[in-house]
Amino acid sequence: MADSETVYRAIAEQDLVFRSDCASRPILDQIADKWSMMVMAVLAEPRRFNEIKRRLEGVTQRVLTQTLRRLERNGMIERRVLPTSPVGVEYSLTPLGESLREPFGHLYDWTVANAPEIQARQRDFDQRAQR
Repeated sequence: MADSETVYRAIAEQDLVFRSDCASRPILDQIADKWSMMVMAVLAEPRRFNEIKRRLEGVTQRVLTQTLRRLERNGMIERRVLPTSPVGVEYSLTPLGESLREPFGHLYDWTVANAPEIQARQRDFDQRAQR
């Protein structure tokens, strides 16, 4: 796989147009939102719905359900019905989902490392906008 610098250089040199019908758009939209990324991080090990919900402060049941369904549809996670009473459901990463852990980890690390600078720039921008 090409590194990101090679990809960016190729895009710039070819004056690539990001077409509206590009297959990557809906996939990126569906897997790269904040809740999907957080769910995939929480699923470092298989978990039940309520365990996931407890670990994701602020997520609603509706949004978590939609996120899990979308990730399952995209092949990133699998849903397993447990033979318990009452019936339980457990979610886990598929091999495809596992393959995203490393790039998501890099993105998360970058976010944490750069959060103070980004927050400072947001404050500066907001102050300028108020004038």
